[in-house]
Amino acid sequence: MSATSQNLYHRFLISEYALLFLAAVLSMVTIPSSLLQSIHALVFIALVVLLLYRYKTKPEQDWYKGRALAESIKTSTWRYCLRASPFEDISDVRVRRSEFRNHLREILRANRFIGDRIPPDSAADDQITISMDEIRALSLEQRRNFYMEHRIREQRKWYTDKAGYNKLAAKRWVITCTAIYAGAIVLLVVRPSVPEWNIWPFEPLIVLASSIIGWMQIKKFNELTSAYTLTAHEIGIIQGRLVEVNSEDELSEFINEAELAFSREHTQWVARQNAL
Repeated sequence: MSATSQNLYHRFLISEYALLFLAAVLSMVTIPSSLLQSIHALVFIALVVLLLYRYKTKPEQDWYKGRALAESIKTSTWRYCLRASPFEDISDVRVRRSEFRNHLREILRANRFIGDRIPPDSAADDQITISMDEIRALSLEQRRNFYMEHRIREQRKWYTDKAGYNKLAAKRWVITCTAIYAGAIVLLVVRPSVPEWNIWPFEPLIVLASSIIGWMQIKKFNELTSAYTLTAHEIGIIQGRLVEVNSEDELSEFINEAELAFSREHTQWVARQNAL
């Protein structure tokens, strides 16, 4: 759900930028034409419709809330599988299963406002799978190694990869915007020497550059690069402590600390998005 809402939000924005660029191109045509005027009017009508529809549906809110829901369920699942607080080991595992189900029920109840956005086929899946109980039944060392391989290392790789992606994306967009500015400067220099030419693409270039700047602000490439890099380093520091875990209490404490680190990054991410 989160990924779908994110893609929808970005498609709305890209469509608006494309229509603004088209409107700027049409404004360059000085030949009187009722057809061109009609097309120009339709472009602005489409912009109004897109803006109002985006305002009404608020796909970006579904994106943020969907990720919050997914992260809450994910971290609770890891705590259950690894016997971490509040799902520590007891003689009757059915008690912990019941507590975990109640915990999931509370999470879903707190997020019921996005229930209609969740794919209905996911409701048929088991909340506590056989593999989850199999992981929970592993020995301390096996659970520790499983958490290291499938949570700590995967999360560290994810944040490292995302930091690299955002850094590269920021660089590419800056180069693109710089090229547009350079093109506009060249046109300004050339313009006086070609007075007979009446069509100059300054408006489309301005719209294109403004759209790129807006896109960079929305995507927050530089901020995410910094945040993801710091989180990857924090996970690296935490990772070194896992090999020193030798008891159930130590493992529970470690998992809670690690999951809080992941949750902290997510909370900061939501705050950055809501600041738009």
